[in-house]
Amino acid sequence: MKKKLVSVLLCVILVTSMLYGCGNKGDNAAKDGTAAGSTARTAADGSAAGTAKYHEFITVDVFDNLANYQGIMSGWYAKIVKENFNMELNIIAPNVAGGGDTLFQTRSAAGELGDLIIIGAENGRMQDVVTAGLLYDATKLFAERKNITKYQAAIDSLNKMVEGDAIYGVPSLVSEQPATNPSEGLDLTFGPYLRWDAYKSIGYPQIKTLEDLIQVFKDMQKAVPASKTGKKTYAVSLFKDWDGNMMCMAKQPTCFYGYDELGFVLAKADGSDYQSIIDQDSMYNRVLKFYFDANQAGLVDPESTTQNYDTMYTKYQDGQILYAPWPWLGQSAFNTPDNKAAGIGFMIAPIDDMKVFSYGCNPVGNKTFIAIGSKAEDPERLADFIDWLYSPEGVQMSAAQTSKSSGPKGLTWDMVDGKPALTEFGWKAFFEGGNTPVPTEWGGGIWKDGVSALNYDTVLPSDINPLTNYPYNYTLWDSVLEKNKTPLDMDWQTKMGASTTLEYLQKKNQIMVAPGSSYIAPAEDSEITALRGQCKAIIIENSWKMVFAANESEFNSLQKEMQDTVKGLGYDKVLAVDMKNAKDQNTAREASAAASK
Repeated sequence: MKKKLVSVLLCVILVTSMLYGCGNKGDNAAKDGTAAGSTARTAADGSAAGTAKYHEFITVDVFDNLANYQGIMSGWYAKIVKENFNMELNIIAPNVAGGGDTLFQTRSAAGELGDLIIIGAENGRMQDVVTAGLLYDATKLFAERKNITKYQAAIDSLNKMVEGDAIYGVPSLVSEQPATNPSEGLDLTFGPYLRWDAYKSIGYPQIKTLEDLIQVFKDMQKAVPASKTGKKTYAVSLFKDWDGNMMCMAKQPTCFYGYDELGFVLAKADGSDYQSIIDQDSMYNRVLKFYFDANQAGLVDPESTTQNYDTMYTKYQDGQILYAPWPWLGQSAFNTPDNKAAGIGFMIAPIDDMKVFSYGCNPVGNKTFIAIGSKAEDPERLADFIDWLYSPEGVQMSAAQTSKSSGPKGLTWDMVDGKPALTEFGWKAFFEGGNTPVPTEWGGGIWKDGVSALNYDTVLPSDINPLTNYPYNYTLWDSVLEKNKTPLDMDWQTKMGASTTLEYLQKKNQIMVAPGSSYIAPAEDSEITALRGQCKAIIIENSWKMVFAANESEFNSLQKEMQDTVKGLGYDKVLAVDMKNAKDQNTAREASAAASK
């Protein structure tokens, strides 16, 4: 789920707007295959590079499975796109329009997903959209563009999933690092992040295993009973937006123990264990029981069943929630400079038996890809835009905030004594919740409202930016690491005996890296897809009911009902497919790890 960036990062969600973008679709005026415009800094200074090269302004419909915003993108990133390419982006987001495949199926049936398309290639979907004639054959266009051809091996690997020799898409999160390197940076994608000040106030009790968190949560809630605005605090807050094959938030703590999902299977990163999620002793059921116990103790936000991600996020900003399963949730929302200076904020907690799942770097990229729609009226301009997304400048801009990439030079950062350093504006924008007003010449508005709504990482942010010889990820810069001297950081560092989360987990041998590989789940037949749809609906419904069951007897009854019902629907047929895929994935990971050596 970086995801998934997650978000992720991340990752991310919001009001239906136009399903079909309006505005003119103009003729292409670009023929040379180079990225439009010069730099974001030049564009922000008011250059007419985009207008000069592309004479007609257009609105581009972007069908984006990762987006958590729907409508016309605005703010500083939109201004850069307009000035470089003389176009605006109209985001069409299934996450916002009710989730699931409904919007994808509706638009596919109409014969047009969008002008730009960001979707996953797994389960044969890439072949499906090509077969349906929804993607543009960009073989020639992509071959002429220097930024994406740098990742030709990744492009070739992705497009092998489609019959024939044509090139349709470019994969996300490509990297030049070894497959066995953790991809995330100083913090992994997953981890038990607690309000460290509350944990400190109760004496840093030992946490031997996941279940020990219940008593820790109780004591933390007593220590910090109210948020900044006086609302009752809870340890856990949940949301339904990202539920897929299972309850998404019940999967996250399984990652503390090295597992990640593939269909109805939880597979350990090292290939040592594969679990059916509905099994009595599965990590998934263990987490459901953990949440149930937490709810019985009054530790789970009662609005969890009705809220979305954004509503939940505002609670973290207010200090109402005391635990987060991702660093990019609790820390991003609450670890402002003022809070850290006061010694309060989220930091990873030490669970003795955890071994946190880490996504390895992937030289051939991720299963999510970007492509041009077959009915796009200006494919060359869109190829230029995609090429820009994979340029150093595009990586800086497009992953800013969500994946901690550095943003626009001259606004959020600059070179100081030969090294990249955040500007005063950058510190405020990245570390004060994103509500920093943006200067008019950069588009105005609020920083976080102007962040790219694509939510799409082209290049791994921990890779080296050739323009600076430092990572794109600003948290890895010397100038930023030197600032980790706040009372919050120093208390955590003293207690944990490490300067960063990554260093701590490496010292404790508590990381389990899943090597990046080219594996993408193959297409499944229509019977399996139909059975999966029926089973996952039951699993998700009963999982939520189990968490909020009135008592343990009801919890057990709902669990058995879930198991029996999905078994009757053909769950085992789907599980057999997922189990084979999970083991094939591990074979690919092993081969990738061997190649990295």
